[in-house]
Amino acid sequence: LQLVESGGGLVQPGESLRLSCSAPGFALDWYAIGWFRQAPGKGREGVACINHSGESTNYADAVKGRFVISRDNGKQTAYLQMNSLETEDTGVYYCAARVVSGCPSGGILGSYDWWGQGSQVTVSS
Repeated sequence: LQLVESGGGLVQPGESLRLSCSAPGFALDWYAIGWFRQAPGKGREGVACINHSGESTNYADAVKGRFVISRDNGKQTAYLQMNSLETEDTGVYYCAARVVSGCPSGGILGSYDWWGQGSQVTVSS
């Protein structure tokens, strides 16, 4: 299973971006998907998680109300819509899949089985 992220780029504060996560040739229907990010000089942090059906989502406090995680199982793709971006959102964003249908008991952080290569998001004026 190879996860592929796309949609990163350079934007100004207040603008929006949408990241996509897919696994070409592989069905993600029964996997929970998490989004993580790593800012320069910092550790990786959890951003959001969505269960296999899309009915349950969890967010980090830093992005709650600005980011929306979703998925389209028909397209085998998960998304992270990022609105009102701030300079502190700059980093490499990773999607990850876990071989269970639900998010970790802690909400986002937990065991994930596959990771994407990352997509750079830069928020700068």
